[in-house]
Amino acid sequence: MKVTQEKRPNSQMGLEIEITPERSKQAYEQVLADYRGKVNIPGFRKGKVPRQVLIQRLGSQNLKAVALEKLIEEAASEAIAQEKIEALDKPQLVSEFEALVSEYKPGQPLTFDVAVDIPPEIKIEQYSGLTIKVEEVKYDPATVDGILEEQRHKQATLIPVEERPAQMGDITVIDFAGRMAKTSSSEGEEGEEGEEGETEIPGAKADEFELELKTEGFIPGFVEGIVGMQLGETKEVPLQFPEDYPQKDLRGIQAVFSITLKEIKEQELPELDDELAAEVSEFETLAELRADLESKYTDRAEGQTAANKSQALMEALVEQLEVEIPASRISSEIDEMMTQTAYDLAKQGVDVQKMLTKEMVASMRQNSQPEAIARIKRNLAVKEIAKRESIEVSPEAIEAKMTEILDRYSNQEKEIFDEAKLREAVGIDLVREKVLGWVEEHSTIELVPEGTLQPPAAPNSQEADRPRTVGVREETALADPAPAEEISQTGPEAPIE
Repeated sequence: MKVTQEKRPNSQMGLEIEITPERSKQAYEQVLADYRGKVNIPGFRKGKVPRQVLIQRLGSQNLKAVALEKLIEEAASEAIAQEKIEALDKPQLVSEFEALVSEYKPGQPLTFDVAVDIPPEIKIEQYSGLTIKVEEVKYDPATVDGILEEQRHKQATLIPVEERPAQMGDITVIDFAGRMAKTSSSEGEEGEEGEEGETEIPGAKADEFELELKTEGFIPGFVEGIVGMQLGETKEVPLQFPEDYPQKDLRGIQAVFSITLKEIKEQELPELDDELAAEVSEFETLAELRADLESKYTDRAEGQTAANKSQALMEALVEQLEVEIPASRISSEIDEMMTQTAYDLAKQGVDVQKMLTKEMVASMRQNSQPEAIARIKRNLAVKEIAKRESIEVSPEAIEAKMTEILDRYSNQEKEIFDEAKLREAVGIDLVREKVLGWVEEHSTIELVPEGTLQPPAAPNSQEADRPRTVGVREETALADPAPAEEISQTGPEAPIE
């Protein structure tokens, strides 16, 4: 069997395979023999059907197609082994199959082309001596002051107020309803005020709504319109939705809100002292609580800086990377991402079978492709540097990390883990840490103020389009700040072989 190799784009190897006349005939005769022993034709015993009758009954083209399918599959596998090609996936026929069937004459040579994905050739121009800017996140003492002040407000005693109007800082209970502002008079109809043009604003109505009178988080002018109102008063407050309002169809709209003030309560704040600290935490003194918060938020800032550093290092390495990624590897990575997404949804109680329709899955796979390619490039860069610099991780370190990860899950959840895949993923993650550490040691890292390099994130479009009420009061729990992940926000990435 003669095989000619040809390098193809996207990390593929093309193979032109020439089948000898003897094998071409043998494949066809084998198919005839197989069918002769299986086919029942009236008037003939099984296995005794004459050749021409069998060919006439089953069709010459059909028999040749069956012979070719088996011949191509076997020959392609043998060619890959013969040429010692490291195939990443099954070979794909490049030649037109119908044309091959028409051209195929048993006993004569046959030539066809297949392509197979192979490990990509990795070029990385530079991975040491880099100069990289990293945003430094610094601990801000005002963060802890703000948390403690918030706890004072949460523990405040609410005292009903009847003798004075509402003022900033009060807790109020209101009924409100928003509507579009009246249109101007219609032409040709004197005296008409256009009241028929008023429409209610979806999501801009509530009864017994508790509202703290502070300006943050509300349409400009809404809270200010309540300030000065007397208990039981109803007031019409004209407002304009801001141009950057999350709900797009309300941006810039003139509106009128009818507001009825039903309750006024002022907050009597407790002293910021040891008694308050004991009430809101496990600590007995304010000094202990403050020290704990300062430590946690200092660690958080350092962790975020470390995560920024790892991300910047990885981005710099990927910029130096030149590689053509085979389609099968991208598809495999998307499979891993889709599996993780389905698992995450199932953990939230979502019926994945009902939710993930064929159309949605196809859309999700398409949208996942850029991230899949980015993940593959990151892993390829890490693997190449690890190979060049002989960076390895011991089996003991991998086992210790696996134990640490599995300890976070229940026994039932552990059953879904494929230990072999987890071990591979943990291994590449630990190698990534060591590689980034090596690159950092051999590069110049410049720390710059937070917000210097990255523009503010755009709001999620689906979230922005969701109807909302006028204002929602945010709550901040006195809890551990979320730890910053140094390498990945979703766990180890799949290894690349």
